[in-house]
Amino acid sequence: MSRPHLFVLNERDPENPRAGGAEVHLFEILERLSARGFPVTMFCAGFPGAAPRTDIRGVEVHRVGNRYSYYVRGPAAFRRLARAVGGPALLIETLNKLPFYGPLYSPIPELAIVHHLFGTTAFRQVSFPIAAVTYLAELGIPRVYRDVPMIAISPSTRDDLAHRGVPPTQVTISPCGIDHDVYRPGSTEPGPMILALGRIEHYKGFELVVAVMPRILAAVPDARLVIAGRGDAVAALERQVAALGLGDHVEFAGFVDDDRKVELYQSARVFVNPSEKEGWGLTVVEANSCGVPVVASDSPGLRDAVQHERSGLLYPHGDAAACGDAILRVLHDPETWRRLRDGGLEWSATFSWDTAADQTEAVIEDVLARDGTVRGG
Repeated sequence: MSRPHLFVLNERDPENPRAGGAEVHLFEILERLSARGFPVTMFCAGFPGAAPRTDIRGVEVHRVGNRYSYYVRGPAAFRRLARAVGGPALLIETLNKLPFYGPLYSPIPELAIVHHLFGTTAFRQVSFPIAAVTYLAELGIPRVYRDVPMIAISPSTRDDLAHRGVPPTQVTISPCGIDHDVYRPGSTEPGPMILALGRIEHYKGFELVVAVMPRILAAVPDARLVIAGRGDAVAALERQVAALGLGDHVEFAGFVDDDRKVELYQSARVFVNPSEKEGWGLTVVEANSCGVPVVASDSPGLRDAVQHERSGLLYPHGDAAACGDAILRVLHDPETWRRLRDGGLEWSATFSWDTAADQTEAVIEDVLARDGTVRGG
């Protein structure tokens, strides 16, 4: 029996320079669904030097327009192809940037995967006009998607949806997985290196970690901070480091591939994520899987991915003193470091991409069991 055709709307593919954790999550699942026989076609935005069409890990990728025009051209391209499908098909729409409002025009049933919604956070991330469009577009989600089953990657995201008016019964929670063959502990105990890694965006709060470094260095003179990743906030962080005279103690590693990322995790004594909001916090579980205790903001998503006093330490978001206390506690106290390392390894071992794919497939089957035909609209 042939599998239903899966069409996917997501702004970025994994080769996009602006790709992040949402794309990691999405493609780990799509790759597995493709291997199980699901034809998968994804529509995303183009970027300089990108081929219009390519295959990425079994997913047929169509790049349409740029990051702005895509939100009109991508859905139009999807609709043209979806109307020609014979047999069962499903639209998977990701809600982690602008919503596509697929239920208004999709000729096939829909499933929404929700990483996180921006809300007012958008105003600290992008220019006011774009932030306003994002904020206003999200207001329509409860009404437009009222009949669309959703997968949220954390309880925080489900609660955010519920706060906006989406019934919790409409949402299935399916956390991200981990590739334990890739993310594994190193063979030696690391020195006092602090690692912050991910998309370097303004709402991620990396400036807080830089701000506490003078205090860290006063207590641990040989400590150093490595910031890995790329994004719009890098230049501001570089200016902050220079203004504080931290050039000899802070390294900007830029974009790192998976091998280098694992090396950095394995070299770190503590991993810090100060973000205001995450869908889940994939990097903190990756760090745990490499045997690294985590210090993270007690904010949506991160409070789900970090088990306080077991896999890491949570501090009140934006509280520099509490962040510094937590980092110093991990650096200074060998017993705390070992306990959080062991707890993090146990916690991260409970997550699997195969499980996430199984959960997604089960929701797909449920959606199509209720409405598996191509609509005539």
